[in-house]
Amino acid sequence: MLFLEEVYIEAVQFELEELDSILVAASAVIPVFGFKEWHYNNLSTVLIYPDYFDENLSFDADVQGRKIAGLVGTGRYKNQMILSRKALHHGFTNATDKGNTAIHEFVHLLDNTDGVTDGIPERLLEHQYIAPWLALMHKEMEAINNDASDIRNYGGTSQTEFFAVASEYFFERPDLFKRKHPELYEMLSRCFTPSGTRKIIKRSFV
Repeated sequence: MLFLEEVYIEAVQFELEELDSILVAASAVIPVFGFKEWHYNNLSTVLIYPDYFDENLSFDADVQGRKIAGLVGTGRYKNQMILSRKALHHGFTNATDKGNTAIHEFVHLLDNTDGVTDGIPERLLEHQYIAPWLALMHKEMEAINNDASDIRNYGGTSQTEFFAVASEYFFERPDLFKRKHPELYEMLSRCFTPSGTRKIIKRSFV
């Protein structure tokens, strides 16, 4: 409710339904559930497009090039998030794919709370864990790029994307993630839960 009071959600060329807003708010809350009254001070508006879109933010049926499911805006789109409605709903209906586009984008916003989106969650992770996190991240990115990891390939493209992709997996399939990547699981537990609390609450699928 706090999130919905502070962030405007707008549908582009379709009629916004209550479920759309609930799924956006759920995606926002999942990464910060362990923190009391978290405010996304770097977000004012979430725009929901009916379909995937391209770099020009076009979602016409004949669009060519890379299809984008979500992004956090810069420039004139600063403090805005753009999500594909299809990707938003898919993130809560597919229980096995280890991914959730909206959670991915909200993790980028958390990454940016220190002023830089660089895959290093300095505001979430205690200082003594930053160096171990960097070492672990680079090791796993190398494994991804050598086809030796079950973390999605996009996580191997940059530190920024690794943090977001690994976080998707962490929240979507926590038991599997803990079994396959125990060190990463422990590190992300430190990021997303208050100090001294390491219990991850598994979300329910809509």
